[in-house]
Amino acid sequence: MTQPIRFIYRGEVQTVTDASPTRTILQHVREDQRCTGTKEGCAEGDCGACTVVIGELKGNTVALKAVNSCIQFVPTLDGKALFTVEDLKQPDGALHPVQQAMVECHGSQCGFCTPGFVMSLWGLYLKQEGKSCHPERKEIDDTLSGNLCRCTGYRPIIDAAHRMLDLPQVKFDRDTLKGALQTIQRQDMLTYTFEGQAFHIPRTLEQLVQIRAEKPAATILSGSTDVGLWVTKQMRELGDIIYINEVAELQRLVEDGGMLEIGAAVTLEDAYTAVCKHYPQELSELRQRFASLPVRNAGTLGGNVANGSPIGDSAPWLIALGSEIVLRGKEGRRVLPLEAFYLDYQKKDLRPGEFVDAVRVPLPQPDLRFRTYKLSKRFDQDISAVCAAFALTLDGSTVRDARIAFGGMAAISRRAPKAETALKGREWNEAALNEAMKALAEDYTPLTDMRASSAYRMKAAQNLLRRFWLETRPDAPLPAHALNAFASA
Repeated sequence: MTQPIRFIYRGEVQTVTDASPTRTILQHVREDQRCTGTKEGCAEGDCGACTVVIGELKGNTVALKAVNSCIQFVPTLDGKALFTVEDLKQPDGALHPVQQAMVECHGSQCGFCTPGFVMSLWGLYLKQEGKSCHPERKEIDDTLSGNLCRCTGYRPIIDAAHRMLDLPQVKFDRDTLKGALQTIQRQDMLTYTFEGQAFHIPRTLEQLVQIRAEKPAATILSGSTDVGLWVTKQMRELGDIIYINEVAELQRLVEDGGMLEIGAAVTLEDAYTAVCKHYPQELSELRQRFASLPVRNAGTLGGNVANGSPIGDSAPWLIALGSEIVLRGKEGRRVLPLEAFYLDYQKKDLRPGEFVDAVRVPLPQPDLRFRTYKLSKRFDQDISAVCAAFALTLDGSTVRDARIAFGGMAAISRRAPKAETALKGREWNEAALNEAMKALAEDYTPLTDMRASSAYRMKAAQNLLRRFWLETRPDAPLPAHALNAFASA
């Protein structure tokens, strides 16, 4: 028995009964709703022309966030609200302050990318409600990290981000939206079926365990920042889909026993915010450079880990810290060291009927020296050529324990056992460093591809280890701004 998809759009409840489960929100808006303000550029969540804002109930509040509509599927809208650039027009026909600022600051030239920029800026505008000061430049840059412009340039758009907050303010009616959303919430699992393909949205962990046991071959979907590309770029048929983001138990962020447990449906933005409270110096830059804000608003740490990409930016630092992955199935809960989860390229220790329940991250311990580094062609919204993570436990100036992990150096993100052995029990000095750097050549045989050559990857990995030593050596460690081209003094 199929059930309709219900969501709020253009101030009304929209009911969808005849869309493919993998029809994207962008396709639905442009082709079914005939609202063509939202544009299609890359169809893979990279250019931001398709940016929309999604509203959903979070406890007693309404959360609004910018996402890429080109890789989000229509059934994921159930119980939520969708806002596109058409929604910003004021009742009297006037432009919204975000749009007016773009006009006044000459932030649009060809105009194709403009609706996406406007929606990202509207997301920032909503965050600024009730604040007396303008956002800092770094927050503006982060807001626009997922939007590409190749003719206007970013300076006038950044000017518009400041200007929009000086114009007469337009307050968003969250209370009315909250009431509307409450009328379309479901208590039980939704099963939407179209032409033989089912899209299941369980509400509880028990329901998820049951449906996963019944359909072990179904595609698990969370943020859709990777799975969406399977459809839009690889033209894959996904079969039945189980969407886990409405399972409350998978939204947990809990500190217990020296570990931070992050549920599999916690977004990357929320997960990195929580982790960076404990590792601000070590992970804040990586957090900013991880994809873009719309991708982090949708993607999840659990999905990033479950995907197991050898160039995923989360796995190296999680492995270096000794993180664990929690798996769950009909037989119960299973906990593994994250490094043991990855067997080979795209092969994981995941039994039929199991799914990722959570990731457990160790909290900082005394004498821990920990750093992460990402090398890519662009500062943000780019895939790593090399991603490195180093964690040393020192006893005075002696290395008591060493954990080194790299992404981009092998078929999976994995540790460097020979380099670690070269450091353990040694003084943390340049002699030990040089031996560990040589050992990295025995730990990895990196490939050459479009992002980097094998020789570059190896030399970069060795130099990143040296950079780590320069920042953490017992005598005269160098500050971050002395070694980071992007850092300020």
